[in-house]
Amino acid sequence: MLETKLIDGYPYVKYEKPVLSDAESIALSQSFYEKMDTRRSVREFSDQVVPREVIANIIKTASTAPSGAHKQPWTFCVIENPEIKKQIRIAAEEEEYASYESRMSDEWLDDLKPLGTDWKKPFLEIAPYLIVVFRRIYEFGPEGKKKNNYYVQESVGLASGFLLAAIHNAGLVSLTHTPSPMNFLTKLLERPENEKPFLLIPVGYPAEECWVPDLDRKKLAEIVKFY
Repeated sequence: MLETKLIDGYPYVKYEKPVLSDAESIALSQSFYEKMDTRRSVREFSDQVVPREVIANIIKTASTAPSGAHKQPWTFCVIENPEIKKQIRIAAEEEEYASYESRMSDEWLDDLKPLGTDWKKPFLEIAPYLIVVFRRIYEFGPEGKKKNNYYVQESVGLASGFLLAAIHNAGLVSLTHTPSPMNFLTKLLERPENEKPFLLIPVGYPAEECWVPDLDRKKLAEIVKFY
């Protein structure tokens, strides 16, 4: 049982420091990096069923992310109903078509060419699950009074990162899809006014034959500066 005590009237638990040697820590960090380095954004999904318990565990992992004042300002909507997935695809493709045809600059479209993307999004119906991440701008307190959440964008971004890592760790694939604007998700899923869509993530197994762009990640020297 964890050791507990009150500090300034609030309950705390004693944090148990992991007992690892430098060599063990290096090995763990290297093996985790190697696993995550195989993660790819996938657009070719199988319709193979994924146990709902796996999705629940993935979301529980996402909920361990830090958040401003521990407000946990997120809601994860999991869609497996085929009719709702179809409605989401129709609405998303309408926005994507408008973006590809008139909203995106030529430079943006050129940057997307190596990824092979277009306005058609069949994966929104094929993937067994869609997870829509909503950010909760505020909460409703007693008598409907609004209560602020803090650093909502940053907190939900962190939780989404945890979510993607957990998806990959479970042997599944995903894609961060952001049709813009995404207000149609609020309407289709009948979410309350304090929630705004953040990410639309199809989740499942890759198709039997699945191809992803052969892209390089930036080297360590390009992304870090030690002081």
